[in-house]
Amino acid sequence: MVYESQKVAIKYFVISAILFGLQVIVGLLLVSKYIWADPLIGFLPFNTARAIHTNLLVVWMIFGFMGGTYYLVPEESGKELFSKGLANLQFWLLLLGGLVGVIGFLFRWTAGRPLLELPVELKWAIVLVALIFIFNVFMTMIRTKKWTAIQGLLLGGIVMLAVMWLFGIPFFKNLTLDYYYWWWVIHLWVEGAWELIAASLMAFILLKITGIDRQVIEKWLYVEVALVLITGIIGTGHHYYWIGTPRYWLWWGGIFSALEPLPILLMVFDTLNHVRHRKIEILDRLVLHWAVGCAIFHFIGAGVWGFIHTLPVVNRWTHGTQVTASHGHMAFFGAYAMTIITVVYYALPKLKGLKQYNKKRGFLVFWITTISMVVVGLGFGVAGVLQSYMQRGLGIDFLTVQGFMRPWFMAVLFGGFGLFIGVILYIITVFQLFLKKFE
Repeated sequence: MVYESQKVAIKYFVISAILFGLQVIVGLLLVSKYIWADPLIGFLPFNTARAIHTNLLVVWMIFGFMGGTYYLVPEESGKELFSKGLANLQFWLLLLGGLVGVIGFLFRWTAGRPLLELPVELKWAIVLVALIFIFNVFMTMIRTKKWTAIQGLLLGGIVMLAVMWLFGIPFFKNLTLDYYYWWWVIHLWVEGAWELIAASLMAFILLKITGIDRQVIEKWLYVEVALVLITGIIGTGHHYYWIGTPRYWLWWGGIFSALEPLPILLMVFDTLNHVRHRKIEILDRLVLHWAVGCAIFHFIGAGVWGFIHTLPVVNRWTHGTQVTASHGHMAFFGAYAMTIITVVYYALPKLKGLKQYNKKRGFLVFWITTISMVVVGLGFGVAGVLQSYMQRGLGIDFLTVQGFMRPWFMAVLFGGFGLFIGVILYIITVFQLFLKKFE
């Protein structure tokens, strides 16, 4: 570690890991509701549990991105963070807002909009957190004399993150109009702003662990910007098929939906190709495992599976089925969860001054979580195909079809338990690194 202010990232990484574990627990509860009678339906009905599950996902990933940013920015800028106090204030405000939001769901305090359930008051509080974040990062970067593509892309992603969030605050009485802007948050966060942030963090990690020329990695960041602007924004159209928008979105959405993951995949493998030809020895094999796994999982889950699912001729039947859940779980895990875990495994040992530690558990976490998520994705996928064919193709009633899907929900539950074990091992590792309890 070079800069003292980078240490503010530690608390972000720790709370991110804890919330990740809580999200998986709620996910296990959700899938069990598909399989058995629900004794908690009066206290924690499915819609409330789903709101908690999805919002925990957003919060733990935002903590991870913010922690990664606060580690990256001082080192990339060559300057201490503008204000550690603001970074700490931002942490506590976000944590408080997240906890109030989740607890509020239990008491039906919600805006009533799926995936944007947070009440308006808390949404404005998140705007305040985002403004603090942007100000702190910008003021750190502007003092440096060496602007890099990584800095520029990261700052652009953070600003886009905040701007897109604003479209989730107002409610439009016309449902077509409301859902039109609703997707500006849901899609352009995930396939726009988050893509830029994840690409910046991954580029930084690859630069550090390989020692490859900066130009090799940064050229793919320019491709990432172009594809986000073209495919990410226009690709929003694959959400516009069935909400009352013009027919041209069927073509635009179908064509431009699947290219966003390509730059990260190509960046990783182009970097490894340069490493191989220049015979550079990579010492941190654990971080390399996670980086390569992230690129592959990202491409398959978000790219291939997303492309198939969002073709209009397919989406006509699969829209709103468990196929969506399959794509969502695999895409989020590959694109963002693995990126954050990669950053944590790289940064946290350095923040704690650990040059060497036992990394066997890190490899174990990698294989357990990736294999488990494949099981979860396939389980949801097969259940969704059955649902699409039997319910929408053959016209069999909803509850009868649920019975045929149950074995595949059992597979999801099995994969979920595997994922839970992997995440618990990850949390243990994070706490051991945090407490420096490694042999």
